[in-house]
Amino acid sequence: MKRQPIDTYVARLDAEVRTAVHDNSAAGTEKRHDVIWADYDDPDRLRRTAGAIKQHTLENLDTYLPEVEKRLQENGTHVHWASDGDTANQAVLDILGKAGLKKLVKAKSMVSEETGLGEFLGENGIECVETDLGEFIVQIDGDHPSHIVKPIIHKNRRQIATSFERAGLGDYNDDPEVITRRARVHMRRQYLEAGAGLTGANFLVAESGRIVVVTNEGNSRFCLAPSRVHIAMVGIEKIIPRERDLSLFLNLLGRSATGQRLTVYTEFISGPRGQGQPDGPEEMHVILLDNRRSEVLASNCREILRCIRCGACLNVCPVYRQASGHAYRSVYPGPVGAVLSPLLSGEFRERADLPKASSLCGACNEVCPVDIPIPDLLLRLRDRAKVEGIPSPGVPPMGAWAVLATQPLVWRSALVAGRMINIVPRSLIPVPAFQAWQGKKDLPTWRGGKFRSWMKQRRERKEKN
Repeated sequence: MKRQPIDTYVARLDAEVRTAVHDNSAAGTEKRHDVIWADYDDPDRLRRTAGAIKQHTLENLDTYLPEVEKRLQENGTHVHWASDGDTANQAVLDILGKAGLKKLVKAKSMVSEETGLGEFLGENGIECVETDLGEFIVQIDGDHPSHIVKPIIHKNRRQIATSFERAGLGDYNDDPEVITRRARVHMRRQYLEAGAGLTGANFLVAESGRIVVVTNEGNSRFCLAPSRVHIAMVGIEKIIPRERDLSLFLNLLGRSATGQRLTVYTEFISGPRGQGQPDGPEEMHVILLDNRRSEVLASNCREILRCIRCGACLNVCPVYRQASGHAYRSVYPGPVGAVLSPLLSGEFRERADLPKASSLCGACNEVCPVDIPIPDLLLRLRDRAKVEGIPSPGVPPMGAWAVLATQPLVWRSALVAGRMINIVPRSLIPVPAFQAWQGKKDLPTWRGGKFRSWMKQRRERKEKN
């Protein structure tokens, strides 16, 4: 995607899209807050515990990865290692080719979005059908997901009805029940025709080799039940040590992602179909993907790999609510994407502006179910951009501000002179950088200079008493 500052994107964003993103994000944050504080006396303790478990796993991946491979193979699963996205995509193509299959149904998987699997398979003669309703709508629109959990948070039902009509799924009807029924009818045929199903994994348990997949639509079950081949594409950071850890992570994931105590469908997949089982895949393949995760692990931003893709930080972020996911030019939007995308893309210079798309209010850290210090990581990436001399488009030079803020006399004079901003029309201020900045932002009414007077008067009263 072409690089442009997020504030430029926001200035051009359709008001209807901004409203949809803002309202849906705010609703998600409120639901999460209500359910997590209603159910737990100290949810912050749970977050810190989950974060410590994930951090322990990351710091001991050299131990857990061989253990996972061993357990998966004992369960009858074929294990493939992929150093990058191209290798992972080719592994999927090779598996399908060996099985003689030309169609794949796909459950929601962020890691396959990361590798561009759908486009790759299409270029190689394989039909790849998204079965998550949101991802399916994105696919028929030729669009990109705008949220980690809610891919079409930026769309309303009228737009979806138009998309269905254009795709030949029926006449225009924006009733949600009709839209859902039409999607079900269409998808049932795809499941039966495909022969192969692909999922991601929310968790991969080192102790047992079991994959855990959570959904709210049940589409992952439909992907697997009639399929001969199951392929799971999994980032190496998705490992957790023990089965007992799932009780903590599943409770936090559901509440953080959608405000539910538990997602509607939680699947524990131990391997291919066993003897006596009436249905399910005959083969199971797990592709363990690195794709620069090892580099992130070696950096000073390794904590971002704790992420369990709940989307809570997106919902609460004031910048994301105004910008929407497309402004981040990446599979991973919002605060987590502002950290993860520059690191995983291999194009830090092209995405070095993303860490600056934050108010550093800290809300993302407060809601994170694995206690990732996202504001700290954003600052580290900002520092890296400064050290590497990477400019930020749309940001005026800060040298004058630095002089102003470090000279007490000049600062006090500026506070007095600042009141003139409320009198002089801002369009007349003869500073090109300011005029360009003002074209994208609205400068608030000047209210500075009163704190010092208040503090001086307070000190004088104390001395008298």
